[in-house]
Amino acid sequence: MQKIFKVSLLAVLSSLAVNSFASTAEVKVLEPQLNYQQLLTQRQVVDELLEQAVKIQNSPARVSNAGFTAKLPSNMERIADLLLEAYKLEPYRVDFLFGAANANIYNGNTDKAIELYQKVLDVAPDDVKAYTYLAAWNRFKGNQAEATKHLERLKQLSPESASKLEKVFAVIDKAANQPITDKLETKLPASAIITLGYALNPDGSMHDILVQRLEKTLEIANQNPDALIIVTGGVPQNNKTEGDLMKQWLIEKGVDASRIYSDNYARSTVENALFSRYSLAKHKIKHAVLISSGSHVRRGQALFEIATQESGPQGIVIETVAALDKPLDQLQKITEKDLLGIYRDSLKTMGLPMFNSGPLQD
Repeated sequence: MQKIFKVSLLAVLSSLAVNSFASTAEVKVLEPQLNYQQLLTQRQVVDELLEQAVKIQNSPARVSNAGFTAKLPSNMERIADLLLEAYKLEPYRVDFLFGAANANIYNGNTDKAIELYQKVLDVAPDDVKAYTYLAAWNRFKGNQAEATKHLERLKQLSPESASKLEKVFAVIDKAANQPITDKLETKLPASAIITLGYALNPDGSMHDILVQRLEKTLEIANQNPDALIIVTGGVPQNNKTEGDLMKQWLIEKGVDASRIYSDNYARSTVENALFSRYSLAKHKIKHAVLISSGSHVRRGQALFEIATQESGPQGIVIETVAALDKPLDQLQKITEKDLLGIYRDSLKTMGLPMFNSGPLQD
């Protein structure tokens, strides 16, 4: 009897061992099986690839005009290539895929970006961020069926994220169809004037585009002598910032310094909105006039509306007045490039970074 029991027990244990082996054998990891020294070398290679990407991101080479300032296309292509090389070595690091996709967005290659966002779902089929990007960029492309499909999946995974995205789409549509004007017809109560900065010249002097925006600001400030004035821009050149120089310029033109709040930290239109919204909330502003170049004011308006949805003041009305960088009639129809900028920066303003891989940050 004891012998039979031992045989049965051995049979059970053998069966468990076989089943356990069969179960674990089905799991296939994506990373190669490396020894310690190989893993250390691989980590070093990935770190070096990211360091190269950071150097390229910080390159001073830029393409710039009144409505769009970004890295050179070749820079973004190289960053995308480096991130995809890193992804091959670390196939669970989907942040590399997101970064490569967003580098392609910068270059206007939305088809490639969509392909890479879709690839994220091969690793993480329920990734909320991937569905957000796929809904947004398919919508931008006019792929309505695909956009709807991804938005519906997003509603299942994260109703709050889907609701937030739909509000962003409504803001984008409103801004994209907003008529451009270079005049303010009425005097505004409880108001603020927001003027967006523009990159300084290398010697720290103001670019002609920025001066043009300030001239329009002065015109609107004189029309509304009680309005708060917010000047925002913080990319330093020669130990000077846009915000500080903008404030000085207005004071020299006779504007009372006590009216002017200067944000000296914002490095982009996204940060203009995120940093300056609290001065609007603090002063309980109900109506704001945003001033920028004609090809840029729609993007600025969209970002401020998205930012204030979160921080307030609730119910604020934001309108725009353009410093004309093009003839007024040419500005009435939004370009695809400008619309892409609105989509891209709207997603950033709602909290989705373009880059988020170790040292490679927005």
